[in-house]
Amino acid sequence: MKKLKIILFILIAPLLLLACNNDENSSNKENEITNNEQEVSSETSEVSETEDSEPVAEEDIEAEPLPSTYEELANQPVGELADFNPSNTEPEKTLEAFKDLPDISNNPSQTELDHYYRTLLSMVQDQFTGPEQLMRKLKFEALGDPEIEDTRYQLKEHLNVMIVLDASGSMAADAKGTPKMTAAKETITKFVQSLPEGAKVGLRVYGHEGSSSNEDKQLSCSSSDIVYQVNSYDQNTFNQALESIQPNGWTPTGLALKEAQNDLAQMSGENNTNIIYLVSDGVSTCEDNPVEAAKNLYNSNISPIINVIGFDVDAEGQNELIEIANETEGIYQKVNDQSELEKEFDRVKDLAETWQNWKDQSQTKLERKQVQNDLSIFSYITTEESTATYQRSDIDTILFNFKEEEKMDRDSYDYLKSKNKEFHDWVKKEIEDFKLQLEDLNNQSFSEALNALEEKYQTNAQ
Repeated sequence: MKKLKIILFILIAPLLLLACNNDENSSNKENEITNNEQEVSSETSEVSETEDSEPVAEEDIEAEPLPSTYEELANQPVGELADFNPSNTEPEKTLEAFKDLPDISNNPSQTELDHYYRTLLSMVQDQFTGPEQLMRKLKFEALGDPEIEDTRYQLKEHLNVMIVLDASGSMAADAKGTPKMTAAKETITKFVQSLPEGAKVGLRVYGHEGSSSNEDKQLSCSSSDIVYQVNSYDQNTFNQALESIQPNGWTPTGLALKEAQNDLAQMSGENNTNIIYLVSDGVSTCEDNPVEAAKNLYNSNISPIINVIGFDVDAEGQNELIEIANETEGIYQKVNDQSELEKEFDRVKDLAETWQNWKDQSQTKLERKQVQNDLSIFSYITTEESTATYQRSDIDTILFNFKEEEKMDRDSYDYLKSKNKEFHDWVKKEIEDFKLQLEDLNNQSFSEALNALEEKYQTNAQ
């Protein structure tokens, strides 16, 4: 409980401050859960060919409990079929995609049905971010607010932005008709051109050497180069460096983050505001522990703000990138195309302009508009509600297809559909509660909100 109180205070405090002055392990865990559930299902449905063997008893089947708090929901790994759209897919292809679901065609018990639903949910689990992601965004946008105690969010004499760009072979693939590397180059070019005079930028790439073949793995996994040293923007030099990058090989994310720490080693967080953006489209494919490298970078004397962009990324890569962001208290954002990528970099551009205004006016206190917080809250709530709506609809469609193909009887279908409705009704109720709490806190003064928060903590501790 004490840990929960501390986490809540850290997450909510940035929002209160803004209202006063004006957002391989996780993936492996999911696979382990899914595989374990499939193994249990397989054991229950398998009839032994030997005379002495007995079927697995129903009591040996355990359905993993559904999330009971929004924090648990947000911590669920993204499912391997989270992007599967059954509404636009032929029924037989849906059946094939979910063929590993437990067999419930023969008068299943409630326990077996609960296990079936939990397995299906884990396969299509979408990303619910929880309010902590909103708090991180608001805190990031509040960069420079003198009431933020975390020194890495205070404006310093120097502003440095380091972009760590994935240049592995998969970045050559299209995202809505445009090669991902092309979209990244165009977006980064626009971004650096918009930086104010005095701000410095650096560009590091990784995975660009060799190829995706096994023969080139060692070469590729050891490739990460700083193609533009952290410095003021020079258009010709920067463009030449950017254009030289071609997507080729494996993905040494950990190596790139480790080297980024060296790039900024002389730029202490004491007098530098350091922002690092990791842009990647997948999981690290080298044995370089990117999460550990990110933690070391975050805890170094550089004191960077580390944000992560997953560019058209699959579930496995998304889970790893989310973990990197969570371990460094940064923002994770999945983008699907160039326009969404540009929106994320606009976030940094706005902060760079804030930094420039701060330097020009020698201000230590910046004005923050409450309406900006309201818009961020609205965006967060809308996204979470949409995620819940689409996930429920997808599961309903999958269940319908299995019923129509006689893979389950009518009673089973009705039970599972009702369970799906009940679960997602709970999710939407949690989202609505968050909305009311966030709006209320945004309308309170800083001191009033803190007092209310402390009183709530004391109540919860009893």
